[in-house]
Amino acid sequence: MKKPLLATLAALVITGAGAAPAVAATPDTETAPAVKAVNFAGTVALSNCSGSVIRMPDSAADDPALVLTNGHCLESGFLDPGEVVVDRASTRSFGLLNSAGTRVATLRANKIAYATMTDTDAAVYQLTRTYAQIKSSYGIDALTLNDTRPVAGAAISVVSGYWKRIYNCSIDGFVHQLREGDWTWKDSVRYTSTCNTIGGTSGSPVVDQSTGRVVAVNNTGNESGERCTLNNPCEVDASGNVTVRQGINYAQQTYPFAACFGLDSKLDLYASGCTLPKP
Repeated sequence: MKKPLLATLAALVITGAGAAPAVAATPDTETAPAVKAVNFAGTVALSNCSGSVIRMPDSAADDPALVLTNGHCLESGFLDPGEVVVDRASTRSFGLLNSAGTRVATLRANKIAYATMTDTDAAVYQLTRTYAQIKSSYGIDALTLNDTRPVAGAAISVVSGYWKRIYNCSIDGFVHQLREGDWTWKDSVRYTSTCNTIGGTSGSPVVDQSTGRVVAVNNTGNESGERCTLNNPCEVDASGNVTVRQGINYAQQTYPFAACFGLDSKLDLYASGCTLPKP
């Protein structure tokens, strides 16, 4: 997994591995004509990772706002395989960015609504403010989570609030199982090579350029060509064959979350269509 950045910028952990640059880089421009609508509005910077304020397709303006990042970005550290966190109190803060990548506010959580590193690598925080309050105060809308599976070949942008950098590439394909150390993730998104994400990009929203909706959350990449080790995930197909792709990065699909959050942003792991791992 690409590791989150520590305060000292020491060793990088799971998503976005490799040496962290000393300053934020400028956005990639390889597919600039296709990504003019993708910017930093609604993304957030965590102390060690990236994230975004997200809403479900049917969220109401007066629902408590949610922030999406990786499960391995939790303030308490990595979760064990099989561990699922639900409704755990949290006062974590997030730096809210506008379209230009300027920090305009500090948002605060009141709980971790859901987090796991099993089957997926994701965490959803509930904030103390509603979507309407954030819009009224800062003019910023939440990013909408797509409720259907993305498709191979789709043009995407990985938007890092931590580094204020946008990576542009395409979905190269999907991985039956992605294994890294003790963790296994299912149906992961594999990027084409131009999304060379680094430490601190963990938790970045992966935005479909054609719809502007979030389809995945950035989480890891194979740094040095090792097989299934920390920071060196391997791909395992349905027959058990293992493939290692050095320098390639990955994300976890997010459409399953849309079926699990309902009225007032409440999590219901037993709702129809909700397939997220349960405690």
